[in-house]
Amino acid sequence: MSTKAIFYHAGCPVCVAAEQNVAHALDPAKYDVEIVHLGESNSRIQEAERAGVKSVPALVLDGATFHINFGADMDALK
Repeated sequence: MSTKAIFYHAGCPVCVAAEQNVAHALDPAKYDVEIVHLGESNSRIQEAERAGVKSVPALVLDGATFHINFGADMDALK
């Protein structure tokens, strides 16, 4: 059984680098990773905020939110 992981980003260079280095590095046997581009799926911004995302890129893993570097504040995506 794998753990759900959601990687939220906005498509900026910091976000793309984090996706390549963090989200794709998770073991697919252990983690079911969903990549969510909030610039393209802005209907999911509230979901990300409820999960504790304050800025992107961010990884929500097993209910815990991890902010990775700083690409954009959530307010900039609204």
